[in-house]
Amino acid sequence: MKAITIREAGGPAVLELQTSCPRPEPGPGQVLLRVAAAGVNRPDVLMRQGKYAGAADVAGLVPGLEVAGHIEACGPGVSRWQPGDAVCALLSHGGYAEYAVAEAGSCLPVPAGLSLPEAASLPETAFTVWHNVFQRGGLLPGETLLVHGGSSGIGVMAVQLAHALGSRVATTAGSAEKCAAVARLGADIVVNYKEEDFEAVVAAAGGADVVLDMIGGDYTPKNLRLLRDDGRLVFINAMHGAQAEFNALDVMRRRLTITGSTLRPRSVGFKAALAREVERHVWPVVAAGRLKPVIERTFPLAEAAAAHRLMESSSHIGKIVLLLS
Repeated sequence: MKAITIREAGGPAVLELQTSCPRPEPGPGQVLLRVAAAGVNRPDVLMRQGKYAGAADVAGLVPGLEVAGHIEACGPGVSRWQPGDAVCALLSHGGYAEYAVAEAGSCLPVPAGLSLPEAASLPETAFTVWHNVFQRGGLLPGETLLVHGGSSGIGVMAVQLAHALGSRVATTAGSAEKCAAVARLGADIVVNYKEEDFEAVVAAAGGADVVLDMIGGDYTPKNLRLLRDDGRLVFINAMHGAQAEFNALDVMRRRLTITGSTLRPRSVGFKAALAREVERHVWPVVAAGRLKPVIERTFPLAEAAAAHRLMESSSHIGKIVLLLS
């Protein structure tokens, strides 16, 4: 089969198209997917660089954390799915290939009305946002969410889902075009962080109950100051650095919660339970048309390096998808 492999940790050029990779076989509780499309995500870039959690030795690894396609075969113990079913799935790796093995519990039906490329753009962001914003962050209707990087794949999902479920949304973005795009998706407050101080703008609007942060570093004390009493700061990355200083007494006085997570190292059982929560709470919003995939650009599989260059440029709005058929 055709697949993209990582020659060694490094830049986009280390992504190589192989034409004779062995086709994987599903084990117990797994399914084999014939992949139609694979989402490209920031963790794929970190994996390629040898920096992603649990993936330091990347030589020969096939990247790709989310796919959509049709089930080709089912391993022992799989009862829900049948060959021919159209699904999208969260993977630990292996998505940039014609065939990929997925845990049956991490598969979801393709939402009605969506194409396979659109469905491939959903799992990684839907799982991440539901767990971090709604489970760990406990965002409720009527509360305010501040999400940094509102035009990213995660940001687009968080803005739309929080808005659809009745929360007020503030977000940051780095250009007038991106700010306009996230406003159209439902953001109530949009800050161009290159022109304005997001802390001042959001504070003037009343602060936030939950902050979803992928920046870290010097954003951390600002985020904490913006939180209302009993507020929650949730980390999913630390692009500006993992170290920060903050006032612990202020955290205690205002009963703030600091938390965060990474998804890839979690257990098969955890991901299966999370998939059911996503199907129960997020998929109806998608089916109702209140949350729509936003795809900046698609690339053929052979141009995975170009897709990574676009991801690293941060000039895109929404998701980048590789097409395999």
